[in-house]
Amino acid sequence: MSSKTIEEMQKEVDTYISQFKEGYFSPLAMMARLTEEMGELAREVNHYYGEKPKKQSEEEKTMEQEIGDVLFVIICLANSLDIDMEEAFGLVMEKFKTRDNDRWTRIDKTEE
Repeated sequence: MSSKTIEEMQKEVDTYISQFKEGYFSPLAMMARLTEEMGELAREVNHYYGEKPKKQSEEEKTMEQEIGDVLFVIICLANSLDIDMEEAFGLVMEKFKTRDNDRWTRIDKTEE
């Protein structure tokens, strides 16, 4: 599978959604769907790293699938609100690089 830019992913999702009369769900409905998908991801994380094993009757899913579902809904939400995710990512990274510049203990490369 080839790698894609966020812009390409946004366009691919938009092309997919645009083929349906219903189009994008409302932002509120997408937030509910995102919450649902995050719950499914949390369940998978709990199965792999927590104390709650899967029931034998439960469908086998992977965290990769669940993260993909979360990403799809986030892209849908961004597209519906006309948000460029690459720009949004740039803004948040700049915020972390400035606001949190000295918040965490850096790895000293000379110690390695």
